[in-house]
Amino acid sequence: MLNSVDRILVAVRDLDQAEQNYREVLGAQYLDELASDHLNARGRSLVIGESTVELWTPRGAGVVSDHLDSFGEGLFFGGVSTASLAECQRFLAEQGIRFAEADGRLYLNAGGLYGMPLVVSEAAARVRANGPVSFLYELTMVLSTDWREVADCYARKLGLQRDKAVDITFARFGYEGTLLMFAPDRLDRIELAEAHDPAFAMGRFSGKRGDALYMCYIETHDLADVIRRLESRNAKWTRRTDTGKPEQDGLWIHPSALNGVLLGVSRTSLAWGWSGSPEKVEEISEVQS
Repeated sequence: MLNSVDRILVAVRDLDQAEQNYREVLGAQYLDELASDHLNARGRSLVIGESTVELWTPRGAGVVSDHLDSFGEGLFFGGVSTASLAECQRFLAEQGIRFAEADGRLYLNAGGLYGMPLVVSEAAARVRANGPVSFLYELTMVLSTDWREVADCYARKLGLQRDKAVDITFARFGYEGTLLMFAPDRLDRIELAEAHDPAFAMGRFSGKRGDALYMCYIETHDLADVIRRLESRNAKWTRRTDTGKPEQDGLWIHPSALNGVLLGVSRTSLAWGWSGSPEKVEEISEVQS
């Protein structure tokens, strides 16, 4: 039922300041001004590669204001696309998922999805904008609940194929879980990461928030440019490898650089290495010419 991870919605205090951050770090380009009575907020949409970042600031009480008051700036919805919004509505209703239809899309009630805040839009043609980003491909849920239970729920209620999921263990960050892939030929997915150990950031997060949206991932066709952008701003980031050479595979951008959003970045095709198809990973010489 789900086609792609197509956008993120970010609660911010200052639209202009946030837009500048996304422009300078990710090469984001302005798309449109937004307004939502459902969110009681005004917003601004930016394009990164084939995907969209929506920045939202409150007009008054509502979900954006609540997020800022409770957690500060950061992700408050992950966005996915579907081929037919009408068919998606029918499917969700059959599964007992409550949602609000507003702003030309569906805002799903997170209560029936272990805290997963999803907004579903009808799929549109994806044209890649200029800049180092190729596309968003992952929304990451950190869990205190058993990841298998959540995976079974998402497979049933979101129309994902449980048998196509790729189970993972990431000792570096102290979690285990699974990648619920949307389709076998694309990286788009929801990652479920069960974490409990307070020695790790994800374990501390689940201890405070329980089951909640934690971060997202992008693919880049120009990692060197992303690194130059980060270093020009003295922004915090963590490299993926420990080779002693310039980073060529990927990194994580600290939330302080992008208005509370923790963003993973991987070079072209690299994520296939832990997504069930390692044969699809291109050699660095092929992707960095």
